[in-house]
Amino acid sequence: MNTELLNSKNQNEQSLDERFATRPRLRQRLLGMADLIDQAVTEGWTAHEAETRAVEQIRKLGQEVLTDWAEKAEHAARRQAQEENSKLIQYGNKKLLTWHSTYGDISVTAQCLRVGRRGPQVRPFCQRAAIGPRSYSLPLQRALVDFGADESFLDATKKVREHYGVEVPVSAAREHTLTHAKAVGALEHQPAPPAKVVITGMDGSMIPLVESGAGEDRRKGKTLGWKQANLCCARAQDTVECVYGATLASVKMAGLMWRTVVGGAGHVPTSSIHAVADGADAIFHAFHEQFDTSEGKAKFTVDFYHVDEHLGRAADCLAPTQKKAWLHEQHGRLLENQVGEVLQTLAAGFEPLGQEPAPVRGVHQYIAKRKDQMDYAGARAADLPIGSGEVESGHRHVIQQ
Repeated sequence: MNTELLNSKNQNEQSLDERFATRPRLRQRLLGMADLIDQAVTEGWTAHEAETRAVEQIRKLGQEVLTDWAEKAEHAARRQAQEENSKLIQYGNKKLLTWHSTYGDISVTAQCLRVGRRGPQVRPFCQRAAIGPRSYSLPLQRALVDFGADESFLDATKKVREHYGVEVPVSAAREHTLTHAKAVGALEHQPAPPAKVVITGMDGSMIPLVESGAGEDRRKGKTLGWKQANLCCARAQDTVECVYGATLASVKMAGLMWRTVVGGAGHVPTSSIHAVADGADAIFHAFHEQFDTSEGKAKFTVDFYHVDEHLGRAADCLAPTQKKAWLHEQHGRLLENQVGEVLQTLAAGFEPLGQEPAPVRGVHQYIAKRKDQMDYAGARAADLPIGSGEVESGHRHVIQQ
């Protein structure tokens, strides 16, 4: 009789106590689950309470099943590897190998092998189990990607905690979502119907980036740095949902992405584009590089509230006791496209030449340079926004999270 069939027959003839004699953790867990049922009946639990407690027990059981499997599989993998290659010898002390699963962290003590005294290291269990130190199991990766593709990466970790009861860092959700996205190709937006007017914007913000350390344990020696993330959004005038794009690449590359996002929002050759952003030169130049402004089909408008911030600095010097009234007057002029009158008011209060700082001169220069992008009256008449709050708020729910 085949040895495997004989072993299988012997196992089937064993009682549960005999089968679990060498698996004390699993035996104790099963006994605990049986006690849980009796407790639920005795104490009169509701169906919801019983289900909640059952899920907790099943999670713990899953973790112990995987741990028990790992311990036996490590021993079998090591023995098989040495049988197949007699030159493999034990190398160093056993090390604790831990990876992340949908049942929590799974740990097993694993022995490294080496081909001879100076040969390469071999990890039989890692090779056989297709798992590595501090890696993520495929089922857990699947959960991270499913949630990470639909929500922000931060929300993805919250949902994994809610549905699986395990804690994962935001960086893991980001890494695995982007890795699998690259493997299947870039994610594309569903084609939007042609839009008469596309409202769009771009903005940048600084985000912290943590670089892993060098060496085997990359958790040590981490460094914190900052890098600008450029975000753009676009939507048809008659819709509320935006198409977003974000990149850590240069502003020039962000401009190319901006064009793609506008196309995803329904831009066609007959569409007009209304862009609102702060007065940063890089954003203004990116807009003119990507969109044809020669026939007036694409217009750039400087964010009204950025202009207001600059005027506030001038008001501190020109009308310190009547700042609110002075600003109200300038706002009215801007909204009526009377930019020239605003510039005259600022010019009348210039600081003496050579004086530093000179906030009034600075505000005058800022507005004079961008006066052709301040058609606030035309935008309001066409029911178009004059503020870039839409793309700026996107930093919170697209990038920061």
